Amino acid sequence: MWKRITAHYLMDQLTHTAVGLFLGRAGLNRWTPHATPILIMAANAPDIDIVAAAGGAVNYLQYHRHLTHSLIAMPVLALLVVGLVVAVGRKPVQWMGAFLAALIGVASHLALDLTNMYGVRLLLPFRADWFRLDLTSVVDIWIWAAFLLAVAAPFLSRLVGSEIASSARRSPNHGRGWAIFALVFLLLYNCGRGALHARAVATLESRIYGGAVPWRVAALPDPVDPFRWRGLVETAGFYAIPDVRLGREFDPSDAPVFHKPDWNPSLQAAAAAEPFRVFLGFSQFPLWRVVPAPDGGESRLVEAIDMRFGTPLDPGFMASAVVLPDGRVSTAAFQFGRARPR
Repeated sequence: MWKRITAHYLMDQLTHTAVGLFLGRAGLNRWTPHATPILIMAANAPDIDIVAAAGGAVNYLQYHRHLTHSLIAMPVLALLVVGLVVAVGRKPVQWMGAFLAALIGVASHLALDLTNMYGVRLLLPFRADWFRLDLTSVVDIWIWAAFLLAVAAPFLSRLVGSEIASSARRSPNHGRGWAIFALVFLLLYNCGRGALHARAVATLESRIYGGAVPWRVAALPDPVDPFRWRGLVETAGFYAIPDVRLGREFDPSDAPVFHKPDWNPSLQAAAAAEPFRVFLGFSQFPLWRVVPAPDGGESRLVEAIDMRFGTPLDPGFMASAVVLPDGRVSTAAFQFGRARPR
């Protein structure tokens, strides 16, 4: 679990850090002294909730992208970032400019998180609804390539040294053109992916799957090919996972199918366990599975899998519990991508 959390966290932070850096170079560094460190810290500030991982997988799932990723927390985080920079740097800032820059930095974090398929809970603590656009993966090679170019080009042109330590000795316009390029590319790229996503969703909604009409569909992004989407179709009795390639013929009959079990006492007992309650508050496409427990008796192994991040053959986010014959839950847990118990 920890390797997966750490890898995703570090990749996410690199993207947010780059956006904070580009915002500063694009002109926000004129708003106040120390604007660049303020923007970089603010662009990363919502992910302070990584500390929730210390409480285990269930705690992390419950509190990751929680209150720190809500709209109401934006001004609070912005003030904390400015206060920290002032306290550490012991130098004055232009408070209004610093606060507005920090607020934009925090907003950039929420906007980026909104574009991927994990989602954010913007309305906490009033409502716990998840919002997501499903436009990009956590790691998108085209965004990373554009960002790498925008970071490296000024160095290759001998325009940039250390962004923070020596900013007073350089023109505030250094690297500005490349920064604007990166931010404009990010905006246009996401708009383009939004248009492609809408086409993929429309394609999924317009078909019949195994004689069943889809209840809900989702088109999940491919990290490499913007024209390829992983379809997720829920019907009354099953999930279908079609491969959508825009510009090519779409055949829903080729989609792998995973059937839903009938609701039964074992599922009801597992659903009451804390790992399942937390998981079901997060998962928007859960698939239940009931199989004999590994002990070989009459107990049942109950699983709930988030179909956005895997399948029963290769699960990503999964809650599992062993339900005894008398209906009691003997063990229950949540895990990231571990092999299913056998």
